[in-house]
Amino acid sequence: MATVQTLNKIRQTLEKHLGRKILLKANKGRKQIVTKKGVLEKVYPSIFVVKLDDEDNNGYSRVSYSYSDLLTDNVKLKVIKETNKLNVS
Repeated sequence: MATVQTLNKIRQTLEKHLGRKILLKANKGRKQIVTKKGVLEKVYPSIFVVKLDDEDNNGYSRVSYSYSDLLTDNVKLKVIKETNKLNVS
């Protein structure tokens, strides 16, 4: 059983990445894996919210998951490093 301290560590780690682009992989069951890009929008005591990019999202602009989803590997997150490319003319 996951302890409260473990879930708090996951929440604190996510708080450090608020507003950053992420790659989300969610296991929807029956071998269905959904991969989406979005921005980590909010972190609450029990859940976190990801605002999805404007691609084909089946009508959903935001999704939320619990920290236990990350702990059990039902959801995986990867922070996308943004590179600043400047055009010098």
